[in-house]
Amino acid sequence: MIFYVLAGLAAGICAGLYFPVYIPPEYGKMLSVALMAALDTAFGGIRSSMEGSYDNTVFITGFFTNAVLAAFLCYVGMILGIDLYLVGLGCAFSKIWRRSDICF
Repeated sequence: MIFYVLAGLAAGICAGLYFPVYIPPEYGKMLSVALMAALDTAFGGIRSSMEGSYDNTVFITGFFTNAVLAAFLCYVGMILGIDLYLVGLGCAFSKIWRRSDICF
């Protein structure tokens, strides 16, 4: 099992080095919030797997819904001139911190 994790990590690092992606600086805030939302969902999936209540459909829909909704709220905040990405990062980090108690 750990072999698949290490192989996926190595493949991701190689893909990132050989296929660099340019993200404009004005979208950096939205990307950071979307990544935190995706990490929140990933840690939630790990926790539910450890508790024995993991459902793949819930995980996949939650992953994309959280990431898109977080990026959209950050975009709306940028249009209104409010730094909502700080609130989004704080909320996502606090949820990850609360979920990490079962992981560690």
